[in-house]
Amino acid sequence: MPGKLSIDELYKCCDLNILKFNTTDDLPSFEGTIGQERALNALDFGISLENSGFNIFILGENGTGKMSTIKSILAKRSLNEPVPTDWCYVYNFKDPDVPIAVSLEPGRAVTFQKDMDELVKILRVEIPKVFESKEYDKQKNLILEEFQKKQKDLFSSLEDEAQTKGFSIRKTVSGLLIVPIKKTGEPLNEEEFEALDEKTKKKIEELGKSLQEKLDDVVRTLREGEKLVKDLLGRLEREAALSAVGHLIDELKNKYRDNKKIPTYFEEVKEDILAHLEDFKTQEEQPAALPFMKPPKAEPTFTRYTVNVLVNNKESKGSPCVFESNPTYFNLFGRIEHKIQYGIAVTDFSMIKAGSLHKANGGYVVINVLDLLRNIFAYDALKRSIRNREIKIEDVWEQYRLVSTTTLKPEAIPIDIKVILVGNPYLYYLLYSLDEEYRELFKVKADFDSRMERNVENIHKYASFVAAKCKDDKLLPFDRSGIAKVVEFGSRLAEHQEKLSSKFSEITDLINEANYWALKAKSKVVINEHVEKAISERIYRNNRIEERLREMIAEGTLIVDTSGAKVGQINGLAVLDLGDYSFGKPSRITARSWTGKAGVINIEREIKMSGKIHEKAMLILTNYLGSTYATKKPISISASITFEQLYDIVEGDSATCAELYALLSSIANIPLKQGIAITGSMDQNGDVQPIGGVNEKIEGFFELCRLRGLDGSHGVIIPRRNIKHLMIKKDVVDAVREGKFAIYPIDRIEEGIEILTGLHVGEIKEDGTYPEGTINYLVAKRLAEISDALKEKKEKEEEEEKKKNDKENEKE
Repeated sequence: MPGKLSIDELYKCCDLNILKFNTTDDLPSFEGTIGQERALNALDFGISLENSGFNIFILGENGTGKMSTIKSILAKRSLNEPVPTDWCYVYNFKDPDVPIAVSLEPGRAVTFQKDMDELVKILRVEIPKVFESKEYDKQKNLILEEFQKKQKDLFSSLEDEAQTKGFSIRKTVSGLLIVPIKKTGEPLNEEEFEALDEKTKKKIEELGKSLQEKLDDVVRTLREGEKLVKDLLGRLEREAALSAVGHLIDELKNKYRDNKKIPTYFEEVKEDILAHLEDFKTQEEQPAALPFMKPPKAEPTFTRYTVNVLVNNKESKGSPCVFESNPTYFNLFGRIEHKIQYGIAVTDFSMIKAGSLHKANGGYVVINVLDLLRNIFAYDALKRSIRNREIKIEDVWEQYRLVSTTTLKPEAIPIDIKVILVGNPYLYYLLYSLDEEYRELFKVKADFDSRMERNVENIHKYASFVAAKCKDDKLLPFDRSGIAKVVEFGSRLAEHQEKLSSKFSEITDLINEANYWALKAKSKVVINEHVEKAISERIYRNNRIEERLREMIAEGTLIVDTSGAKVGQINGLAVLDLGDYSFGKPSRITARSWTGKAGVINIEREIKMSGKIHEKAMLILTNYLGSTYATKKPISISASITFEQLYDIVEGDSATCAELYALLSSIANIPLKQGIAITGSMDQNGDVQPIGGVNEKIEGFFELCRLRGLDGSHGVIIPRRNIKHLMIKKDVVDAVREGKFAIYPIDRIEEGIEILTGLHVGEIKEDGTYPEGTINYLVAKRLAEISDALKEKKEKEEEEEKKKNDKENEKE
């Protein structure tokens, strides 16, 4: 019969002798990431490689330090990298709907903005001065006087000629006309004209026509003269304005001569200013049509001369590192804002706002992939930007509107950026499997492990981590015993005696909780009792459902026997995971067998409450039964197996051993000890395989037995391969030490049945039989009885069928 596990095999304590300090105050603070060498190498490779497509996906379970690690690495690395250029948008005078993107050296975008603001400010003062100067008025008056003199001369000569010929020039609604006059100087009316003889009328008409043509020529000449005057005045205004504008623009062009776009932009600014000089002149207030309806004063706008600074790296040190916590489309790629004027939404290039990618250009952007996928348009747009190496600020909802509207389409900005996504393994493999484009853009995988080796080096790192947390958060120092308990808690989280958990968020929680209990106890240091108190109190806060189920078992509502022996009944063990807390729960498994050929019936499968892994386990069990007891001759049996009082889906194979033992007990009519529970999977050869949640399963059955009273007959059978996973709580270890509870490791199926029955299994002899009184003998005997009974039944049915046929033949 297999032996019991020793105390040292149930729990691996941390050796205090390897901790060479009194309290964590004696330790230096640890900087860096513990136990993630693979992930750190991947991050160094991905960040250093500048080729396209080598963006990074950091994957790992929550609490493994993914975000804190990348923040720390980028903070140090970015300081040694160059500061990227500034970016701004300026007005496009040729195509106002497409603002021009301009890059400048770090900090110069704001200077450029101030220079343009100062230019407009100066011009609004200087240009009106030029047009109000005496010199300008003098030259303007000369042009106007010359034109007026010419106009007067032309009209005077024509007027004199018309007077001599009996005509006069009169103004009418339709323009200037030649009108015949009487000797008195009054116009000749129609009746008087008709009273004249034909010869005189004809002469007046001919003279009038000739004079009208000359008048038209004069008017045409004057109109051309007006155009010329207008051109001369415009040229005068341009020259006058250039005297105020030209040297200022030239100075700015020279200042930014190294930039490809800005000198051309200044030339366009100059031409636009000269074309809109009226905006700079002193505006006279127009009188209101009605005294009580004074219209708002229309101020000229100079927005087109402003500079919209999108990215300002003046105060930056090194390359930018942006951690976008809310990666919506607009937060990542920027937006074009609007303002409401008279009920209409209007915008211009000055309302273009930067997104995280603009701010991270030339550096790094870190995004939580789950948040990215939750936001519409964001993921596809991010891939497009990485692929095209540019950022476009677009109105993404434009395609969904019933009516298209005119909007700005800013010039795209080229990007040089390393995108780092952070998420869990499920999302990584989901994207890798379903999105081919993702594979080309995120080629670096930084995989954060959830556990690491439990060696001296890592134990010291654990202690340094605790020391750093104590100093950073101003907590009480931990002594060696407190650190040892934290290390042991790390092994419990990792579910392995030779491993430590790298889920430092949970370690941090334990540090804070232990500090609380130490303060409450008025202690100056945190010791092992405070850490144990923190662990037990955490369990107490979360185990209400576990206690309720245990109460239901104790009072008999859920039937689980923990004493005596029964045929075809055994206690299996399962783990219930509530998310924040998991615990072991005993389950009553029963089996019944009878004469028949139906085979082993899985009741859960028949009612579709069995998962695929559990169904596979049942087939393995059936195959083992056949390969063990049907080597010489076939066997026939009908049997059923079920989990009693279980009302949910059964999944997993950790109850395979228990189901087999219940079946063998039912076949051989051998009672099984109810004070011993079992967990373990098996293969077709009868080897016992390891399972998960072994600590919770043992503790769950132990608590039930302790509630009913431990008497030394209680225990749990586990796979021997699970010994290294044992980090059982102190109460169980103490009970084992006192001989009140036992844990039995097994490698083979045969070992477990001996513990449960107290009988030997029995090895097969050369003649194919088993030693009398052994378990295998009783099972084989019962199977043979069933086969003989079936054979007799078949012979009897054949004999009755033969007699029936003979009677029918006699009648014929």
